[in-house]
Amino acid sequence: MTALDPRLATRVKLSDGGLITKMLDIANGLDDVIKLGRGDPDLDTPAHIIKAGQEALANGATHYTHPLGIEPLRAAIADNIRHYGGADYANDEIMITPGGQQGMFIIALSLLNPGDEIIVPCPGYNPYQQAAEMSDAVVRKVPMTMETNFTLTAKMVEAHITPKSKVLVLINPNNPTGTVTPPDEVRKIAELAKKHDLIVISDEIYARLTFGNNTVLPVASLPDMKERTITLSGFSKAYAMTGWRIGYLAGPRALIEPMSEVNHAFAISTAAVSQHGALAAMTGSQQCVEDMRRTYDERRAAICAGLDAIGMEYAEPQGAFYVYANVASLGLGITAGAFCERLLAQGRVMMYPGTIYGDHTDDFVRMSMTQPVDRIQTAMNRIAAVVESFRAEQSQPAQ
Repeated sequence: MTALDPRLATRVKLSDGGLITKMLDIANGLDDVIKLGRGDPDLDTPAHIIKAGQEALANGATHYTHPLGIEPLRAAIADNIRHYGGADYANDEIMITPGGQQGMFIIALSLLNPGDEIIVPCPGYNPYQQAAEMSDAVVRKVPMTMETNFTLTAKMVEAHITPKSKVLVLINPNNPTGTVTPPDEVRKIAELAKKHDLIVISDEIYARLTFGNNTVLPVASLPDMKERTITLSGFSKAYAMTGWRIGYLAGPRALIEPMSEVNHAFAISTAAVSQHGALAAMTGSQQCVEDMRRTYDERRAAICAGLDAIGMEYAEPQGAFYVYANVASLGLGITAGAFCERLLAQGRVMMYPGTIYGDHTDDFVRMSMTQPVDRIQTAMNRIAAVVESFRAEQSQPAQ
């Protein structure tokens, strides 16, 4: 085999070793796969948002917009942030991006210089690490465990701060663990950021989707934090708008203005039709968000009941739409990755191992609440059957 020309090598490694693509390819060749893997809601975008997009197209929203985004949408986002207890932003302190994920890369390429350190929770959403690699920055991973329900604490963060630390990422609620950082802990982390002069990226894209008494405290609302915080959010999760590709950044003018140049270089502007759909999402009835949250809560209960029945431990799911479950607790002696592959091939259920999200163990899987309750119950029965098949094999005497 001819060696690859080194000039064609990429600077960014596949964070998952291509596992997601591999599993999607396998699933596409199978019938009746129950997909509990991707973070893409199965729920449809609410009708009033779709209608607004259609009307915008009919009325000529087919051109570039202002690089920061259309003024009415930025104003509506600022109002929404204030309504939910966030900081007070001017319209030019908000930038619309083609999805929250692109926002991560805009932040990294704007703020991080070679050798700068970015502190990220692990497990945590993997593109933050990829964005840091593209900036030649150093990723300082903060390992979280079941001991704190996979919740980031100030004590954990402080142990990983060095003189080169520049940016701290807080994902709240966390993806993939579905856990919420308590307000008191958020305050302690904010004090650390001020003490060590860190910029905080507060990823709050799941903030509207919490369960029980869990709530998200916006970092930028805390004293002296607005000027050192970039809040990342969007419409994909709470409004089921993943395919619209629209997110936003809110931060101090001194950071948003230069970042808008990077955003402009990437995409010139976010799709006009998506911005008009997002405007309808912000200004219309929020009952659709509450309806979705309740739906996810019902699905959460179904997944937890199924896991309890087979004796599989999991972190308490407090927000987002994920359950982070411990394969090792089943005592099967296999990795989470191997479990996922066999579960897909034999049980026709797809989920992802935590290693994709930087987990330092290969013990956990992320399960998404992106199927109706009846399908989730079927999936849990299939998982139970696969687990029993593992145990039956292990009980057979060696030949």
